[in-house]
Amino acid sequence: MSENSLLEPIHGITLEDYSAACAKIGSGLSEADVAKALGVEVPVWQEANLLWPERMKQDSTFHIVTLFGQYFGAADKHPKFSNLKPAASTEGSGNVEKIKADKDFYQELEVARQVAYEYGLDGAQWILDKYGIPLGDFQIAASLWSDQIHQDIQANYQGYNQRQDAYRAKYQQLFADAQGGNVADDIEF
Repeated sequence: MSENSLLEPIHGITLEDYSAACAKIGSGLSEADVAKALGVEVPVWQEANLLWPERMKQDSTFHIVTLFGQYFGAADKHPKFSNLKPAASTEGSGNVEKIKADKDFYQELEVARQVAYEYGLDGAQWILDKYGIPLGDFQIAASLWSDQIHQDIQANYQGYNQRQDAYRAKYQQLFADAQGGNVADDIEF
């Protein structure tokens, strides 16, 4: 199978369709919602959902995976999904838009999510519970900000690290307070 044939649609579902569908499922849409938007039955979607990853494995150039990431990040612009959103609170919807438009907000929540994991919490679930941002939308924001963040790091590595450290300290304190302090807080040397 040549690379071009690896990009052929599966049951009419293009790689762009598949990538956007994955992003939207990660943002809370059901498989039924996705299948309907794609104009196929759920079993057809499910088969495409099994076959696209298999094609990615066959692609030794990683071209399909690269395109998947680009299309995943642009899911909100996909014509079949642009107006299709899961039910969310007004605050959650506002935060979903904010994380995609405000790089500092994204970076702060990326650190908060990681610190939550360090404190034994499901960081993605904490972000969903606290801010109403599903993992799929969080990952879309990550792909949107990736290049800019890499440029920021190259331009001012020290400043980037200082901001990250400040976010880390803020959330370590927040999670420690929520747990009644850190394990070693009462140890004196």
